[in-house]
Amino acid sequence: MVRRLFFFISVVLIILISGLIFIWPGGWWVAFIVAPFILLGLYDITQQKHTIPRIYPVIGRLRYLFESIRPEIQQYFVETDTNGQPVNREFRSLVYQRSKGARDTRPFGTLFDVYRPGSEWINPSLSPAPVAEKEPRVQVGGPQCTKPYAASHLNISAMSFGALSRNAILALNQGAYIGGFAHNTGEGGISLYHREPGGDLIWQIGTGYFGCRNHNGSFNPQAFAEKAALDQIKMIEIKLSQGAKPGHGGILPAAKLTEEIAAIRDVPMGQDVISPPGHSAFSSPTGLLEFVALLRKLSGGKPVGFKLCIGIKSEFLAICKAMLVTGIYPDFITVDGSEGGTGAAPIELTNSVGTPMRDGLSFVHSALLGIGVRKHIRIIAAGKAISAFHMLRMLALGADMINSARGMMFALGCIQSRYCNTNMCPTGVATQNPARYKQLNVKGKAQRVAQYHETTIHALLELLSSAGLKDPEAARPHHILRRINGPDIKTYAQLYPCIECDCLLSEDRMPAQWKDAWDTADPARWN
Repeated sequence: MVRRLFFFISVVLIILISGLIFIWPGGWWVAFIVAPFILLGLYDITQQKHTIPRIYPVIGRLRYLFESIRPEIQQYFVETDTNGQPVNREFRSLVYQRSKGARDTRPFGTLFDVYRPGSEWINPSLSPAPVAEKEPRVQVGGPQCTKPYAASHLNISAMSFGALSRNAILALNQGAYIGGFAHNTGEGGISLYHREPGGDLIWQIGTGYFGCRNHNGSFNPQAFAEKAALDQIKMIEIKLSQGAKPGHGGILPAAKLTEEIAAIRDVPMGQDVISPPGHSAFSSPTGLLEFVALLRKLSGGKPVGFKLCIGIKSEFLAICKAMLVTGIYPDFITVDGSEGGTGAAPIELTNSVGTPMRDGLSFVHSALLGIGVRKHIRIIAAGKAISAFHMLRMLALGADMINSARGMMFALGCIQSRYCNTNMCPTGVATQNPARYKQLNVKGKAQRVAQYHETTIHALLELLSSAGLKDPEAARPHHILRRINGPDIKTYAQLYPCIECDCLLSEDRMPAQWKDAWDTADPARWN
């Protein structure tokens, strides 16, 4: 009935306007304005693809208009300072203010409900420690590494050229150079934009081996050795899995693939660039560690580690057993959480696959302690670290360093529009559209990245001081408290109990809850 009514109205309007053209001299202007809507209505009624416009011609299309601006409406007019996701406005604003050198203090008390279940805090000391004037560095490099790297506690997490624009990469690396911290290349290879500013690089090697691959996609040792010899590359990271899409290779949508990016990655134009889900250079835990040793040798002794999101626990314990069997240790392990970000991921994987950061971090720290090798291996935590408290929470659970991606993107000017996978990023950060990325001022944004890093590190040192701690290495699980329900409050030491050193090496000392996974773990195969 409604369809017929709109159709009838359209026919009547056409007749009236046709008559108006002949009767009224100015009728042509009315026809020029109204006729397109009439033609659109007739098209809507006759098309077969969309139901809403067929039932409600013309006005039904308002649904698509409102849907297209829904994220902006939600962000600017609906969400509060504390309920936005994935990162709420309170923390986005914190990054914006710190990166600009603006006042980042808050009046009138916290916006968070401190009595809600899940509320967390650190207890202050009545004898605060002096605030450290300079950030202590983290030495990365175990006994098998001849070129250790002194790293900052906060570095730029993995984001490839392709996922981000050339100006964004330039600004990030220049910010790293100014602030003296490291910039992870992401799995997309080393571009000119990573190299030009001169900031320290962590070269990530993914399953696609971009930048060190043969034409068939296999690993090319010679190409790796040539690039790894660059002094700017301080560490090498093997990407096993990513928190936002564990068990799935990296994705670069075809819309963001340019001739330049295709040449860097050695891939064809016109299709999505999807990395294989697993590595072809090795197929077992022992093979992984042999690959670590190979990359360390080819790089001239630089720190080599791997990144993963914890899944089947026996598989990580199989890597631990392989360390004992081979005597090969990675210099670092980057633990990503399922809450980690990405430019593009299947929704089921990003929502429902992988272990969250704190659980995975605690497990890795305990496992390395349990086999007695924790002293040789640094742990890097990567996953939704924005503020100094987020960093302190990870340090307390066993991390030595933290990688941040979204925090650094906010410092570049990202507004969390979530168009990263469409090439339509409105701020020029995550797009290859020159009309947009050329408007991102590299020099100005680089200063903001460096400023965000500096002020966040200072905030971390102040937090430690308030708790009576002299440096980040002193943070322990009992320093962080969490409200479970009502007056029931527990420390992280109670929520994430740590196992004893070397206990996995003894049948008598092995915790009962670890026994099944440990017995299942096989260094010769993943499961």
